[in-house]
Amino acid sequence: MSQSRTSANGGMETSYGFREVPSGEKQGLVNDVFHKVARRYDIMNDVMSMGMHRAWKDAMVAALNPRKEPGYKVLDVAGGTGDIAFRIVEASNRMAHATVLDINGSMLGVGAERADKKRLSDNLTFIEANAEVLPFEAGTFDAYTIAFGIRNVPHIDVALSQAYRVLKRGGRLLVLEFSEVDMPLLDKVYEAWSFNAIPRFGKAITGDAEPYQYLVESIRKFPNQENFSEMIRKAGFSRVTYTSYTGGIAALHSGWKL
Repeated sequence: MSQSRTSANGGMETSYGFREVPSGEKQGLVNDVFHKVARRYDIMNDVMSMGMHRAWKDAMVAALNPRKEPGYKVLDVAGGTGDIAFRIVEASNRMAHATVLDINGSMLGVGAERADKKRLSDNLTFIEANAEVLPFEAGTFDAYTIAFGIRNVPHIDVALSQAYRVLKRGGRLLVLEFSEVDMPLLDKVYEAWSFNAIPRFGKAITGDAEPYQYLVESIRKFPNQENFSEMIRKAGFSRVTYTSYTGGIAALHSGWKL
């Protein structure tokens, strides 16, 4: 059992939180987590980020600045409940079309229901598929977004290569993910909150602490800002940058297919 962060060379493939699991087992374990929390996913994000995830997601979509014209196509991966896709469609004045892809059918079901209520269904397509094997032709999308999902993909390098493949030339990758806190006092406070409070809140909200324990451990294992940026470069992206939010609790990574 290792609590150290993985590097740009990988390591998340067999890491289920702090547990090492056999190759090929992680995806099933992660799927089970999200089946359990699908109906309470937004509450879960509020707990894990102290409500800040909403501002971070708004900042992500502002950075994307989707074009306000027909034909603009975005792929939002691991976005089952639609949080990012809805924001993108609205920011484009309902001109953009967002394909929401998730490996978890329970999450997609929640997203489709929410889309109907918001009357956004005409601008959205929901697809159940694996981020490591995207069912699209090369050069299909203008943008690829993924928020708080990349750390749950077993082979992150494969997912990034797939992102590069399906983007058009000139397309943009944006990845929002929990990261490494870089403020001396905040890091201690956030560590204590993550490992002591979040699983307890999770149990109170859903009756099950285990999914939350995995999620906070997976945050601690994920590569830091610099190492994840290097992974994005290795996938072929150019002009790779990142912006840390709230002292590094989260970071927005950007890359271009040039």
